[in-house]
Amino acid sequence: MKFSARKIGDASSTATQCAVVPLFSDGKLAAAANALNSAGAAIKATLDIGDFEAKRGQSASLPGAGKAKRVLLIGCGERKKFDRAAAREFAKLVGTSLAATSARDALLLVDHLKVDDADESWLLEMLARTLQASAYRYKETLSEPKPPLKLGRVVVSSQSKSAAQKALDRGAATGLGINEARNLANLPGNICTPGYLAREARKLGRGNNKLSVQVLEEKKMRELGMHSLLSVTAGTEEPAKLIVMQYNGGKKTDKPYVLVGKGITFDSGGISLKPGAKMDEMKYDMGGAASVFGTMQAITEMELPLNVIGVVAAAENMPSGKATKPGDVVTSMAGKTIEVLNTDAEGRLVLCDALTYVERFKPAAVIDIATLTGACVVALGAHATGLYANTDQLAEQLLQAGEESHDRAWRMPLWDDYSKQLKSNFADLANIGGPGGGSVTAACFLKEFAGNYQWAHLDIAGTAWDSSPKGATGRPVGLLTRYLIDRAGK
Repeated sequence: MKFSARKIGDASSTATQCAVVPLFSDGKLAAAANALNSAGAAIKATLDIGDFEAKRGQSASLPGAGKAKRVLLIGCGERKKFDRAAAREFAKLVGTSLAATSARDALLLVDHLKVDDADESWLLEMLARTLQASAYRYKETLSEPKPPLKLGRVVVSSQSKSAAQKALDRGAATGLGINEARNLANLPGNICTPGYLAREARKLGRGNNKLSVQVLEEKKMRELGMHSLLSVTAGTEEPAKLIVMQYNGGKKTDKPYVLVGKGITFDSGGISLKPGAKMDEMKYDMGGAASVFGTMQAITEMELPLNVIGVVAAAENMPSGKATKPGDVVTSMAGKTIEVLNTDAEGRLVLCDALTYVERFKPAAVIDIATLTGACVVALGAHATGLYANTDQLAEQLLQAGEESHDRAWRMPLWDDYSKQLKSNFADLANIGGPGGGSVTAACFLKEFAGNYQWAHLDIAGTAWDSSPKGATGRPVGLLTRYLIDRAGK
């Protein structure tokens, strides 16, 4: 979907297949609405008869007027209550309403909209992101997939064309990244294997001189001492991959921001086998990896002026005669020994070696993203991502990015008190810390391997996918992209 900002004089003389007109419940028409009404769109008459009151969540389709083939009215509710939440609701309704038409292009007449607690750039970025994300259709394994969205071009009215275009471009790129993450996570585990992710990374880097891709095979991991990561993949026939995507948009001397994604393409639990119910949803256990792919695509599309490295620890966790057993002790790349008390706590085992590996990049900050614990779902549900960080500054930056993008996180404790639960009689630490505070002890485990740089951990077990209707959400691509945009701005 292509977005462009344009100054619109007379809305009725602008050719479009669908003119989108936001209306407030006070019934006052802005200049664009007045022009279309005068040209015969019957906007005022529709309000007067009372069937459409311009309440939030209301929409109405009218015959065309002037050079607009159709007019779509979108209710915005009370003018004084048009805040960010109302604007997001407006954007979603525009997306669903346009999808119900056969329009191939649309004109959004929004230059009069004033969001109570945000500026025009925020509104336009959010609009483009929402509409781009609404175009997503899963089709890979369907013989008759849902027809693609016909809408391909959107013109947005604005009086500040240059700034508006930049905002639209940011939003559209973020939406593309969200859709990339959703699509990867939605793929079944027999298609989206570690090898598939490696090929997708190479595809992303192909033809882009700012993005280079390296894939480490198991032989190289063994040479590096990544025995913790390799212990997870011991029971499967699918070789693990450590995928490194390096985006060089900044100066050579600039320290990179590093994203580390958990890429368990299917998690059976290993020898500590999961219950059968909903085990199919464990194809989503690579949601962290998917968000790294989506974010890398978004920032590449934006050509952000900073250096970013995306690292994906991709593996499959399966039971077999060669699988790691509860009670086994493995040695991590950092040299620390780990007693594997539960093979279903495998995400931390692949991430700890990846976190050690990324030290070589001398990062400005490292953020790992993982569908790590069911305990985080119990604590925060599906609304907030669990956030852990070893510095207040990084935590605040991520929290702010989450608020700005409405891809919110909630900071959780990372106290040494919890680390005591990871003590083992037979290794330097155990991979689980008992039934209490499971999300916290998992983060404390990772902290042991991230002491040499600024680090944050995002537990997205509750936010990466929905069970009803089933599907990936693309989170936290919005949060990560906003965080990197902010860093590029500074």
